[in-house]
Amino acid sequence: MFKGSMVALITPMRSDGSVDEKAFQELVEWQIAEGTEGLVPVGTTGESPTLSHAEHKRVVEMCVAVARGRVPVMAGAGSNSTAEAVDFARHAKQAGADATLVVTPYYNKPTQEGMYLHFKAVAEAADLPLFIYNIPPRSVIDMSVETMARLAALPNIVGVKDATANLARPLHTRRACGADFIQLSGEDHTALSFNAAGGHGCISVTANVAPRLCAEMHKSWRAGRIEEAMAIQDRLVPLHDALFAETSPGPVKYAASLLAKGSAHCRLPMAPVSDPVRKRVRDAMVSVGLLN
Repeated sequence: MFKGSMVALITPMRSDGSVDEKAFQELVEWQIAEGTEGLVPVGTTGESPTLSHAEHKRVVEMCVAVARGRVPVMAGAGSNSTAEAVDFARHAKQAGADATLVVTPYYNKPTQEGMYLHFKAVAEAADLPLFIYNIPPRSVIDMSVETMARLAALPNIVGVKDATANLARPLHTRRACGADFIQLSGEDHTALSFNAAGGHGCISVTANVAPRLCAEMHKSWRAGRIEEAMAIQDRLVPLHDALFAETSPGPVKYAASLLAKGSAHCRLPMAPVSDPVRKRVRDAMVSVGLLN
């Protein structure tokens, strides 16, 4: 169920900063039509740190309602407060999500034992498959392979979104957690390399604006059409570069606005992207064939 090109959805907003529900619903429908194989609302790309709890839950509910079971919904449920993460996970279950994505607790800097107890508590609180989101650059902490293996032994913890960009990591994770533990890349540039090291797909930022290309790349890979998959990868590299030229999701929301998929607005403290990056994003989209 959880494989291939999954999208870390942006949360479109109006110029006044309110959530643009119509634009979000249309984005979800477009993603499914373009071949995206899974939806991940209210992660970092969805600006979960600056959404209210009510907004967070509403976005999950809208995503589930629009998806209508056609593709799985992995709802963001992370927090550096275990009680908040439990609340989000229980709501995801109630809303009809297929899984949760729970980030390693940022800022607190828990020990490996603290991370184990955090994820164990969330997994036990809501009867849903849970994916660990390991992203050291944003969380400051790195879950060890040993801790992940302990968590993989728990019934509801089924996989990881690995944003370490360390291509040795999925090899060690596969050995420690088993081939059935679902490994999804959280880093667009290395998605195919990650698959080659034992991964099952990618939770992608770029798929917000190039869903068909991202989906075709993963489907070609699974079908053994390696050269075709690599050709798409090569085509996408300038777009990956541009979308991370400043802190995400600023550039990808600007890119989405060029496709009329909501405004470029991000909530503070995310600043509007600079003019040079806007040009870089536009040029990359033209080079990839997304704009004339």
